[in-house]
Amino acid sequence: MRCQDCKIDYRPFWNTRLDIINIDFVKWLALIKLFDLGISARRAAREAGVSYPTALHAFDCMRYSILHELAKTDKILKGEIEADEAYFGGRRKGNRGRGARNKTIIFGILERRGKVSVDIVSNVSAKTLLASTVKKVKKGSIVYTDKWHGYDSLMFSGYKHMSVDHQKRFANGKVYINGIEGFWSFAKERMAKHHGVSPDKFLIYIKEMEWRYNNRDCDLFPLLINYLLVVNN
Repeated sequence: MRCQDCKIDYRPFWNTRLDIINIDFVKWLALIKLFDLGISARRAAREAGVSYPTALHAFDCMRYSILHELAKTDKILKGEIEADEAYFGGRRKGNRGRGARNKTIIFGILERRGKVSVDIVSNVSAKTLLASTVKKVKKGSIVYTDKWHGYDSLMFSGYKHMSVDHQKRFANGKVYINGIEGFWSFAKERMAKHHGVSPDKFLIYIKEMEWRYNNRDCDLFPLLINYLLVVNN
């Protein structure tokens, strides 16, 4: 389509995120729906009739769009909070607190009856866990954790800290972290179909899981369309 005034040719959805990949819009819609359904990029390529690199590029474009939207809507969590860390990648369990060999460490915070927020951390030292909590959780909140000593400093930093010893029991009244552990199961089950994620892309994959979990009762398709129609600056 050519502008009659400036004589510049414009494509449909020119300068939006949909313009990043030069494919038919119908195929774009198919890829968006397949991503919505949690289909792998390899299978989506076959279903949509595009190459695997094209499908993967489109899926990563959606993941980066999700990451951008999460950054825009990020908010402080408050009230009753569950905090925990999990290890992703590799077949052997890493050494907790000693670098988690061959693993990516994810620190997660869940607001009961609210949302989850996750980030990659380099270790699970008290300094790292406290810094991550302070960025995400309002002072005065109740923070529930397991007995890992890295959480002990929370009680001296403006939080009410309560912990449960998983070697003895998984819950003690309201003291449990079943919510965040439910998210880990949700994320790991869905991440498994990718058969390994490169470290440089792990953030967009785990933030996709955060987004999916927080919107699990929503229709994801229109959300993705809106993200991709954003005009590039």
